[in-house]
Amino acid sequence: MLRKFIAFYFLVVLIASCTKTEEVADYSAADKKTIEEYLAANNLTDQAQSTSSGLYYIIEQPGGTYHANINSAVLAYYKGYLTDGTIFDQSTYSANKPASFMLAEVIKGWQEGIPLIGVNGKIKLLVPSELGYGSTAKTGIPANSVLIFDIDLRDIYNK
Repeated sequence: MLRKFIAFYFLVVLIASCTKTEEVADYSAADKKTIEEYLAANNLTDQAQSTSSGLYYIIEQPGGTYHANINSAVLAYYKGYLTDGTIFDQSTYSANKPASFMLAEVIKGWQEGIPLIGVNGKIKLLVPSELGYGSTAKTGIPANSVLIFDIDLRDIYNK
């Protein structure tokens, strides 16, 4: 009986040791370097601030005193692009219709950055991949990409 138990134990250990675990790469240092290089190349270093999560931002206009929270719907004109300038998404001023988003349903970079300004505020967000789409590629956005957004916040509706 003891031999069967020992054999079973070693079989379980052997199988467990063969199981492959996926390691999640940490891109935070690489993203920080990419963002800081972008800021330096575009003479924005002195204007940029960062949060403890790694989000960098530049408040171009603070806007009013009313700010969004995670339960807010926001109306905004925006342009999203990569550090090489490739635009992957944008709303259009020509249609005079800002895009509408529930803050709880967008990337973490927006959830953290939008509340930093009020209605009619403007902000540039430099979003590390962890606060964007991470290791998931999206149309026009490679996996592990730093994202940049120019956002003109037009209105906030709290639910």
